[in-house]
Amino acid sequence: MPGAGVADSLTGQPRMTFVSDTMTDPLIGRLIDGRYEVRERIAAGGMATVYVAHDQRLERDVALKVMHPHLAADASESDFVARFQREAKAAARLTHPGMVRVYDQGIDGSVSYLTMEYVEGENLRERMSHELTLTVGDSLAITEAVLDALAAAHNKGLVHRDVKPENVLLDDTEQPKLADFGLARAVTEVTSTTSGMLLGTVAYLAPELVASGDADARADVYAAGILLYEMVTGRQPFTAQTALGVASRHVHEDVPPPSAAAPWLPPELDELVASFTAREASVRPADAGAALGLVRAARTLIDEPTLARRADPPSGAVPVQHDEGETTVLEDQPAGSTIALPIGLGGDAIAVDVMDAELLDDPEAIEPEENKHRAGWWLGAVFATLLVLGGLGLWWYNSVGPGAYTTVPSVQGEPEDAARGILEGLGFSVIIDNEFHDTIAQGIAIGTEPTMNSQAPDGSEVVLVVSDGAREETVPAVLGLSEDDAITELRDAGFPVGETDRTFSDTVPQGIVTGISEEEGSSIRHDTEISLEVSDGPAPIEVADVVGLIEEDAIARLERDAMDVTVTYERTLDQPEGYVFSQDPSAGAEGTRTQAITIVVSEGPPLVPVPDFTYNRVEQATTELEELGLEVNLEAANVWPWTTPEFVVDQRPDPGTELEVGDTVTLIYDS
Repeated sequence: MPGAGVADSLTGQPRMTFVSDTMTDPLIGRLIDGRYEVRERIAAGGMATVYVAHDQRLERDVALKVMHPHLAADASESDFVARFQREAKAAARLTHPGMVRVYDQGIDGSVSYLTMEYVEGENLRERMSHELTLTVGDSLAITEAVLDALAAAHNKGLVHRDVKPENVLLDDTEQPKLADFGLARAVTEVTSTTSGMLLGTVAYLAPELVASGDADARADVYAAGILLYEMVTGRQPFTAQTALGVASRHVHEDVPPPSAAAPWLPPELDELVASFTAREASVRPADAGAALGLVRAARTLIDEPTLARRADPPSGAVPVQHDEGETTVLEDQPAGSTIALPIGLGGDAIAVDVMDAELLDDPEAIEPEENKHRAGWWLGAVFATLLVLGGLGLWWYNSVGPGAYTTVPSVQGEPEDAARGILEGLGFSVIIDNEFHDTIAQGIAIGTEPTMNSQAPDGSEVVLVVSDGAREETVPAVLGLSEDDAITELRDAGFPVGETDRTFSDTVPQGIVTGISEEEGSSIRHDTEISLEVSDGPAPIEVADVVGLIEEDAIARLERDAMDVTVTYERTLDQPEGYVFSQDPSAGAEGTRTQAITIVVSEGPPLVPVPDFTYNRVEQATTELEELGLEVNLEAANVWPWTTPEFVVDQRPDPGTELEVGDTVTLIYDS
């Protein structure tokens, strides 16, 4: 049996291929659309048959999903094809590591098909059949991965509507991937219009889906809650003898807390399941993103030993060995089978529980003796018959009887006139309501109120919501503001803010906005990313060395760096008059353009006051003058030059005169 551990990436059923299937399936060996060579059938589900095909154009294996022709038997073929193509295109726009990618869709004769990423591995149903129950930590991690993928879809307005273990694929790295986005909805939109039936997996259907066929993102949150309950406890919360009985219990009963099956399970897990599976959709998290936050918060509150623990499996859930050595749980029917249900089971369905919690813990309850319970089986059969008749009666009343309702079709993506024509053709009175929309072009239908697949009275008013295109906002004036204030202004106006470009400026202080990527005062899409240019202040520099330069040259050199130059003057012997002999900051220091710098320019040698040496000995006066840096010239006062100098009788210049160092003082002496 080839590929026994491989899950169908679209139906979620275990991959099982038999020789007789291959021999009789007319698609085996066929080339679909001149591109996809069908090589092997790997699964068959309620909506489609899945094959391994080889894409001859891109040289890769893909999963080829061929929709069952009978799904459109009661509807317009063109309507079925159009809805199928639209949902496929919507799914193909989803790009997330936690989703199975949709590559292509098309029609080849009577074959409506999808090509998708081929995932080698097993699905979550198979893992649960091997392990029976999962640890609390693994259960929360898988739930977190599923919600993360759903959040990406919900952000784009897409709802999965068939979340179940069979659609959670585990690749060879154990990374969960979610498959089958929107396909149950695509088929239900067609079949519900003509037959009043919806497709789904009964164990995971939200109450509002069962009651009215209407669903939004909160229906996916409900299914994720059931999924978490089943992973932790090893059982589904509701069972009955018939699918309609299970569906009725979803409508009329609250999901029991997981701790009812394993008392040691933490209250945080009970609260999480209760929040996700509230019967009233308004009480649940609004979408998968909100639910994801609750899972992460709960995980942080549960200790590591509890996260690593797993509940005991239910009595009677016995793993058996396959030929390949893998284990599974024996079941009468696949637990995640997709079935058709009548829309509108709000009040009349009768649930018959055959899997009470007490029985699950009683091994003898698994294989009762037939002769002791034959009356019970007959009673169950009567109840099942009444259940089916009640459902059919309710369907007749709502579909063709006195309380006739019409299903509101999906008109999303249709031009306004075409959408109006579709609704009016069904007898509805149409009111137009315009709304802004970021991705749907102006004049194209966004949706309706009541929402698609809702049951509305014949001839009632339906609001057709038409796109006005993307909302535009006026770019605020932010030049000259601080960076923080500018970002606040842009965000208050509804614009996303991009990366900031920082540039040096000699004139604008650091942190002030100097430029903007869009023109101030212009009207642009509100989701246009706007980037700012912000001053980083003056550029850094290394302070130039101007010591030894003449004053004018030093100032010119410093002004090249836009420095604010202050000049002071002092006398010194270090530099000639007019030359710079010191600076602050010093040469080579780290600085910035425009910063202040002081240079000191020489006014010449220092000045020395001449002392009064009259009547001092010439020798003593000479010594003191030389110590002051002055030159000495001796001159005799008599006519006899041969006399010996003794006392100073006069001097030039006069005492008190200031001379520059190096100037000469003449001492006149008399012997």
